[in-house]
Amino acid sequence: MIKHRGFPGRLAGTDYQFTIRRANPKGVTPLTRRERFRDRKPADRRADAAFFEALWQHFGDQPFERGNLDAGRLSWLFGREVVAAEDPFDPSSYEALLVIDVDTARQSFADILDGVR
Repeated sequence: MIKHRGFPGRLAGTDYQFTIRRANPKGVTPLTRRERFRDRKPADRRADAAFFEALWQHFGDQPFERGNLDAGRLSWLFGREVVAAEDPFDPSSYEALLVIDVDTARQSFADILDGVR
């Protein structure tokens, strides 16, 4: 499992985790698409935005390996702003390649992607 050095471990001042320390000995947690409903808490929305901003700053529009990124936090963006970069895609692999879908992300996180073509 690759560890993304320099990637924030969590949202400052909260328990919203962005990365994991070690591989799960019971098996890899698969990525699943989680629905974001309009009535989500503001703190959850801030965590999504902060995580997306960290992804954008760290990887941009280039493919990246899932590695030590938290499956729970990634699942809130998976299937919309973050999509599979390979076919076939294994959602239960730390080596799975992902990429940011800039067009979709612009709709959800326009303030983060200001000025991006």
